Amino acid sequence: MWFWFSLAALIFWSGSDLFSKIGCQDASDRYGYLKMVMAVGLVMGLHACYEIFVGGTEISWHVMLTYLPVSCLYILSMAIGYLGLRYIELSISSPICNSSGAIVAVLVLATDGVGSSTPLQLAAVACVCLGVVALGVTEATEDEDLRKARQDEANRHYAKSWIAITIPIIYCLLDALGTFADSRVLMTLNEDSANAAYELTFLAVGAVCAVYVLGIKKQKLIPKMEAPKYVGAVCETIGQFAYIYAIADEEHVALAAPIISAYCVASVVWSRIFLKEKLSARHYASIALVVVGIVILGVFDV
Repeated sequence: MWFWFSLAALIFWSGSDLFSKIGCQDASDRYGYLKMVMAVGLVMGLHACYEIFVGGTEISWHVMLTYLPVSCLYILSMAIGYLGLRYIELSISSPICNSSGAIVAVLVLATDGVGSSTPLQLAAVACVCLGVVALGVTEATEDEDLRKARQDEANRHYAKSWIAITIPIIYCLLDALGTFADSRVLMTLNEDSANAAYELTFLAVGAVCAVYVLGIKKQKLIPKMEAPKYVGAVCETIGQFAYIYAIADEEHVALAAPIISAYCVASVVWSRIFLKEKLSARHYASIALVVVGIVILGVFDV
């Protein structure tokens, strides 16, 4: 079953990327990213309630508070990631965001030393870092006429700005810190309980966003505009569920990890097919470098 769970995580997480992009890309909707947090919070909250009241997952204030720092890092990274989707192509954003594994590897190397790392792992970290830098340089130096020409096909133009490339990098750093902290905290917590705590915290954050967006700012929810957000939220929750069970099979984790970690490749494919995003050869070369590094890190489950 590990293979099917891994494939499900790849498909649904890449689907979450796609629908989140569709739901958050409208620059005229200033609070679109907060509405996305509301959607994910609601769906994850419902799933947590099911796991607790039907599945029998144990939860307590001790678990909630112990896991709170990790939950906050993950939720903040996702909110920032949703904000960034209005400034940059998904084809560029997703590989950068998924580079967090390389940052985790750097943190592990900084705390535990390089003694347990192989040359291939170190090369993979270098690939990801070089690829992200190359993407940033490509974005910053691309000729404006060429940029406009390739974006005409998608009928959506993105201005060249430092915000566009910085936001995915911030997501990457926060997600990496969350993953690093996760690996430490889960030494003392049950994984199912920790996941329920994360989802309930997301529900609480979503409720706060709802009070701010709907109550204070008096924003209206238009079903046609909100539907992709909730589809993305469902995909995110199913992907998280499949991921947990895929990596739970310790005998096959070395095979499951690279399959799951390559979901950004599917995101790039979906963005090309459904969003009509078209990148330059330099973009694709940089993305390929990032993906190679991510997959290698996934093989070693760093």
